[in-house]
Amino acid sequence: RRLPLDSINALLKKLRSLNIGQAWAGSYEGLLQRDLTEVNQRLADACALHAELIPIGSINPELPNWKNDLRDCIEIHQMPGIRLQPNYHGYTLADPRLTQLLELAAASNLLVQIAVTMEDIRTQHPMIHTEDVDLTPLPKLMEKIPAAKVQLLNWRPRSALLAGLAETPGLSFDTARADATDGVSKLLRSLPPGRVMFGSHSPFLIPEAALIRVAEARLTDTELREVLRANAEQSLKIPA
Repeated sequence: RRLPLDSINALLKKLRSLNIGQAWAGSYEGLLQRDLTEVNQRLADACALHAELIPIGSINPELPNWKNDLRDCIEIHQMPGIRLQPNYHGYTLADPRLTQLLELAAASNLLVQIAVTMEDIRTQHPMIHTEDVDLTPLPKLMEKIPAAKVQLLNWRPRSALLAGLAETPGLSFDTARADATDGVSKLLRSLPPGRVMFGSHSPFLIPEAALIRVAEARLTDTELREVLRANAEQSLKIPA
């Protein structure tokens, strides 16, 4: 079905109405298309027309030219980050190619986002049933590359796994699926400072819902600034 904010102009109008001054933008085309060179080019071209949108390219290490796609994201498009979709692209976080990918990204001070889920498995089309990414191998993977910067997107925090992830340096989280009125505050209290950033999963979800959860968390002014802006600026080294 169509999403209410599935055009750039509609999305930007909504973000501006909510006083969101900058958004990290990926492309849904990166989920199923195999020509990610063109996907990332279209994303870069679209973001170039709107100062609020920071392009985050899609990389699929299953494809033979993934290193070229990574190089283009860094050198041609000058993207500050890339996005991985392991569950849609058919590999796990134990894949040895991820070590090389993280090493190359770290060498360029690139943020690597891992989209843990895109859609609740209960509402997925039966022909595209995609489980959430298994994060169990991630701490050991990142232990090999101390300079790596990784952010988990759309992850619903689970206490059994959160403790191990919290101890992993360089790993950050977003708030897109930190459900319940105390979900954001619980996530914040479970992690070292500077590790949580606002996330909305828009346009798949409406951004107001994510903002309401942050408001209900009753954070201090300092915590609000960190979650809504400062941690993201620090992660991408974006000038204030």
